[in-house]
Amino acid sequence: MTNQNYWQEIVNTLIKKGLTIATMESCTGGGIASAITNVSGASAVLSESYVTYSNDAKIKQGVKASVIEKHTVYSQETAIEMAKTVKSKAESDIGIGVTGQLGRIDPNNHVDKLNVVWFAIVNHDDEVYTKEIHVPDGERMEQKDYVIDSVARELIDLI
Repeated sequence: MTNQNYWQEIVNTLIKKGLTIATMESCTGGGIASAITNVSGASAVLSESYVTYSNDAKIKQGVKASVIEKHTVYSQETAIEMAKTVKSKAESDIGIGVTGQLGRIDPNNHVDKLNVVWFAIVNHDDEVYTKEIHVPDGERMEQKDYVIDSVARELIDLI
């Protein structure tokens, strides 16, 4: 289970600063948006959220196919494109993009590294922050929570 204290602090800080946030999530399956909406007052800060599990879904929301083709869907560049796209589309102050491969090889997007996730945060000044996470082996929900908490810890420092 994710650490809800992180998200309480994030939502309160965003409210205090008058900032909004939007997410485009793949491997976390909307877990970040869910963690945000578990906090009272989240409607003041969460603009929009998209679960874009497939390549086509990412492209449909505005991620450039050329970025996915050139760098793979599981890349820093794709995470950045996701964060920038959702920030722009939602007209929010902060955009988060998360992509990665948890637990098994994806037959549609083969890469050699399992349990590697990239996330990107684009802040209200359009500064881009990215991080590669090596997720420990474990149950899928534990892995997703690990990623969600990693994003929260970085977001707290950035806002």
